[in-house]
Amino acid sequence: MRLYLLLIVVIAGCGLSAGTKPTEAPAPASAPNVIVIMTDDQGWGDFGFHGNPVLQTPALDQFAAESTRLNTFYVHPVCTPTRSALMTGRYPQRTRAFDTWIGRAMLEPEEVTVAEVLRDEGWATGIFGKWHLGDCYPMRAMDQGFDESLVHLGGGIGQPSDPEGGEGKYTNPILLHNGEREQTQGYCTDVYFDQALGWMKEQSESDKPFFTYIATNAPHGPFHDVPEDLLKKYQAMDLSKAFAQPAEGHPLPKDFDADKLARIYAMIENVDQNVAKLMQGLEDLGIAENTMVIFLVDNGPNTRRHVGGRRGMKSNVHEGGVRSPLWVRWPAGLQAGEGADRVAAHIDLMPTILEACKVTSPAIAQLDGRSLMPLLQGHGDQWQDRSLIIQAHRGDEGVRYHNFFLRTDEWKLVNASGFGREVMSAEPKFELYDMQADPLELHDLAATHPEIVDSLRAEYDHWFTDVSTTRADNWAPPSIIIGSPKAHEVTLTRQDWRKLTGAGWSKDSQGEWHIEVLHPGPYGMRVRTTGISELSAVTLWCDDKQIAATNGFSAANEVRFEGVFLPMGKSKLRVDLESMGKSVGPYQIELRLNAIQR
Repeated sequence: MRLYLLLIVVIAGCGLSAGTKPTEAPAPASAPNVIVIMTDDQGWGDFGFHGNPVLQTPALDQFAAESTRLNTFYVHPVCTPTRSALMTGRYPQRTRAFDTWIGRAMLEPEEVTVAEVLRDEGWATGIFGKWHLGDCYPMRAMDQGFDESLVHLGGGIGQPSDPEGGEGKYTNPILLHNGEREQTQGYCTDVYFDQALGWMKEQSESDKPFFTYIATNAPHGPFHDVPEDLLKKYQAMDLSKAFAQPAEGHPLPKDFDADKLARIYAMIENVDQNVAKLMQGLEDLGIAENTMVIFLVDNGPNTRRHVGGRRGMKSNVHEGGVRSPLWVRWPAGLQAGEGADRVAAHIDLMPTILEACKVTSPAIAQLDGRSLMPLLQGHGDQWQDRSLIIQAHRGDEGVRYHNFFLRTDEWKLVNASGFGREVMSAEPKFELYDMQADPLELHDLAATHPEIVDSLRAEYDHWFTDVSTTRADNWAPPSIIIGSPKAHEVTLTRQDWRKLTGAGWSKDSQGEWHIEVLHPGPYGMRVRTTGISELSAVTLWCDDKQIAATNGFSAANEVRFEGVFLPMGKSKLRVDLESMGKSVGPYQIELRLNAIQR
């Protein structure tokens, strides 16, 4: 059996510890396997390797020590944009997937993913855990290049996209296995790693290269269901030590919650245990030596805690919200130690993976990123400086200057206007930092260097205009396809609806789904009304046309329709539930095409 390169990308948080500068190792003769592992809401400081005084991560610490490490590596401050950039090598504003909910977390099907490229070149492709780029056809992971798919829905377990019976279950979760619901046994993180390792073993024994993406939803909330033994361990510790004081000194934050942090740390140490199991599994398979392993996180930490003195947390564009480790373990191809220190980001991972695999990116992909191999090999002189731009905020479209930063090797321009706002509440307030002299962003130089602010602002303007005009309908969400033989059953949830009234996906909200109907029907429809009290009528609309209605209800928490016909083509589907004198949306809708041959 020939050995293959195994690239493991573990997404966790960015930083660099002292080490030996790597030198270029001879390239392996065989084609590579690729593994990507990304944790969710684990920040830069959530590792013993990065000086966390409380959290114990021995496997990840060893992994980091054995890796080539890049010091200045960025992700988006929230999850979907990071995942979009990782999968496509492109800025999320080009891909339609630039927010985390209500229809803005769906990847444009025309985008080319790294999984699609590798699959077409002969790699087996598998995803285990979190996708968060669309739950319905044609945006599912299984539609976007993954042969094997074992995922939860939406942005995390415990959200309105949970399958019925699996609401909030981190232990024994109901997952989607190649599009079908599957009751699994065990803690969710354990399930992902165990299933991934078993699948990789099958590919290795079949002498087939593989690309594996392990994306945990831990340590993302909710926090009610965590490994009990590890929870007790951290509940018995003084976790106030985990809040590192910035250079000028700050008190413990008023919202510090020791029990919540204990639960987060329990989830992280469980990830660490699974990384240990994975690495041992690779050794047992005889492929660890020729394995390239990359570890990173998707954004900053989900509470204010140890980030090495940096400002910010998840959703912030200061360093604490956007820095991730990038650790690449590949004994056959790279030397462990510090890589060349240049500005790098998630958009660079797809071209890096493809170069490591000796695969050419198709021209249609039009990548924004560039391969990190020169930096991983210590050749900083082969890397041209560039302006990296990260922008993320709520809403239906990009807003110029809203909650962004622009980073060069020397400077960082910031407008920290807040992720949660759809529009800016005031004119941009630009901050400027000399990142070589002031890596903690303590001294704003915008007033004393207006010429640099103007120059970087012009670069941002060029970028914003470019990414905003990628398509003629650049900010329109993709349509969910109804009536395809590839998805004879479709579940519509508040994750993917377009908000009409209320607050996002709250129970008193209303929304509509952008759909494209390929077959008119008839459809069986189950409208789930969970959480809606005193229901008096249910009406189904496509655009402004009423399709069905009833005021008779035979079962609690659901209303069923049979023989529903939908208009062909694109439309906006809405279901109005009349409750206590106002109209709200359903919890979920299940559509089943009865007429199609299966």
